[in-house]
Amino acid sequence: MATYIAQNASVDGKAEIDEDVYIGPFCVIGPHVRVGRGTRLENNVTLMGRVTLGQDNHIYPGAVIGGQPQDLTYQGGDTRVVVGNRNTIRECVTINRASEKEDGVTWVGDDNFLMACCHVAHDCRLGNHVVITNGTLLGGHVHVHDHATLSGGAAVHHFVTIGAYSFVAGLSGVRADVPPYMLVEGVPARPRCINVVALKRNHFPPEVITCLAEAHRLLYRAKVGLDNAREILRAAGQLVPPVNRLLNFVQEQQEGRHGRGRERRRAA
Repeated sequence: MATYIAQNASVDGKAEIDEDVYIGPFCVIGPHVRVGRGTRLENNVTLMGRVTLGQDNHIYPGAVIGGQPQDLTYQGGDTRVVVGNRNTIRECVTINRASEKEDGVTWVGDDNFLMACCHVAHDCRLGNHVVITNGTLLGGHVHVHDHATLSGGAAVHHFVTIGAYSFVAGLSGVRADVPPYMLVEGVPARPRCINVVALKRNHFPPEVITCLAEAHRLLYRAKVGLDNAREILRAAGQLVPPVNRLLNFVQEQQEGRHGRGRERRRAA
């Protein structure tokens, strides 16, 4: 299939457009944009600033990728957005390019599904197989690990880390890190249970799910403390690799500020 560019699309001559790309009516593509093979831009998509899209992405009407960071300290630096492969980005999603406070890249990995009207702020990093539901807002510098799901209308504070295989319930206010494998809910969001649905869907063995459930009980219901929980789990033979990852995440979280492990990286 040859590349198709609608006659009323505005594509800068310096933009790099690969083969098999579809660019629909009224799209606007700036000079520092690269669009990978097989990517489809429906009508009224805007790509501005330094934006790289990988292969086989599908971008829906009204999406704006690469706008300046909404950060009053931004000084016009040469920052960018990088989007991987096979992502679905629905109507009116906004993904801002990075500020100058970290590595200068807002990153979206592979096989993610960003539903309508969600916002990915400057310096965010999304892993792979992430689902972000309608109207969810990510503040600056948020990291979302693989296979995490954020339900509709959730709001995530700056510098929060969302752990792998976790679930954030709709309308939650996420002020602290979300540990991997947990389901969190509320304002502020707190771990309520393990994310059994994601664990089963991703073929975690039943014995591992049992170990994670016990770790959740010790940490968030019995509240025995991190070190005691580790020793109890070790003595019971339940310190399996996912449980170790959970405990290490919680330790890093506790070493940060305000329940956010990466908060200590905030610029002065």
